[in-house]
Amino acid sequence: MFVCKCNTELVAYKKKEKKKKKKPFVYSWQNQNMENLIYKEECYSIIGKCMEVHNNLGPGFIETVYKDALEYEFKLTGVPFEREKVYEISYKGIILPHKFYADFVVNDSIILEIKGVSKISDLFIAQALNYLKVSQNKLALIVNFGELKLNYKRIVY
Repeated sequence: MFVCKCNTELVAYKKKEKKKKKKPFVYSWQNQNMENLIYKEECYSIIGKCMEVHNNLGPGFIETVYKDALEYEFKLTGVPFEREKVYEISYKGIILPHKFYADFVVNDSIILEIKGVSKISDLFIAQALNYLKVSQNKLALIVNFGELKLNYKRIVY
């Protein structure tokens, strides 16, 4: 609350408190205890392969190019993965006709979403959370190749 003197009359104004928007919590390496990370070694390996692809191709390609290069890297190093894995969506006891396709499911437990955009938006985070719900996996990685420096988010459900 603050007071304003106007024409010899005191007027009290109450500051409006801004409501903070709730954002989904995104786990990143900076806000977690490193010992408690789930799939720590697997993520390290995946991000390493993504960095290899980004270092060789750089930003500017469409997502499919990065997916093809990652598929090559996974095959080369023997990492178990499934590309474009299909998940059905259940709604009130029925299966909806449209399905969702995870870019990659690595080690049968980590959803890997590839992006080639200027930045990772909240929409991509919400999408990853929905993918985790449907797949019943615990971890998703959103990796963005569209920036000069490889950027990624670690989403835990």
